[in-house]
Amino acid sequence: MIRDSLFGAKSSQGDAGMMAVKSGALGAEAKTAAPLPVAPGCAIRRVAFDAPYHWLAAGWRDLWRAPGVSLTYGAIFAVVGALLALGLTQTGLQSLVLVLAAGFALVGPMLAAGLYETSRRLEKGDPVSFASTLRSGFLESGQLPYMGLFLALIYLAWVETALLLFMLFFGAEPMPPLRTFLSNLLLTDRGLGLLIVGSGVGAVLAATVFAISVVSVPLLMVKRIDVVTASLTSISACRENVSAMVLWAALIAAALLFGLGTLFAGLIIMFPLIGHATWHAFREVVEYSD
Repeated sequence: MIRDSLFGAKSSQGDAGMMAVKSGALGAEAKTAAPLPVAPGCAIRRVAFDAPYHWLAAGWRDLWRAPGVSLTYGAIFAVVGALLALGLTQTGLQSLVLVLAAGFALVGPMLAAGLYETSRRLEKGDPVSFASTLRSGFLESGQLPYMGLFLALIYLAWVETALLLFMLFFGAEPMPPLRTFLSNLLLTDRGLGLLIVGSGVGAVLAATVFAISVVSVPLLMVKRIDVVTASLTSISACRENVSAMVLWAALIAAALLFGLGTLFAGLIIMFPLIGHATWHAFREVVEYSD
């Protein structure tokens, strides 16, 4: 009887241990499966790694279904960039063109709102015109202006940070001409330090803006929600589709680099292409009810 009691006690301890292990595993599983914060009436879909290529293909089709509207947005974006670069050159601040170019990725999601509206109308079979997409995309979208203000503030913070980093590495020297600045940037120790630190800061800012805006701007156009909720939904979409979103961010960066490398002319095509494709990314990643 003593032996049976001992065996019974061991068995009870074993069962209790197994139950504790199972409970711990279930608890960990529950934590892993906890729902991510999303906007009411929305759900996040998981997509394949190569989904961004399909978004680009859909964006390309939209571009040529409404070429007048799409290329007008692209031309405006390119002309504004070229004028800003020209203004900096005329005022002796040509070296800031690089900062300007890097900042395009920070404000681009907001500036493409008219393109998202164009793709939305094409999807529904509604008539498309530049005036209607401009009005609906920028003026009738609830809290979208607040998102634009937020992204503009981040862009200004980037410009101020870039100037501060230049002063930290080069002191109180005046901003040199672009050719001199590039040679200093690539051929001197402090220039390389500025390049590494500046690139790191810019990458962090760009990744942050991408995470909070990749689906939030289109979402604000179709749902009456606040900017914080839309941003959290966008972050959740990135967390659920890390590999696809990393690829999408890389493709956007490559398209912008091509556009800027052609002295802004390539942006006439690249900007509307990315804008239309972003709408299709949103439609595939976010399921929502009207």
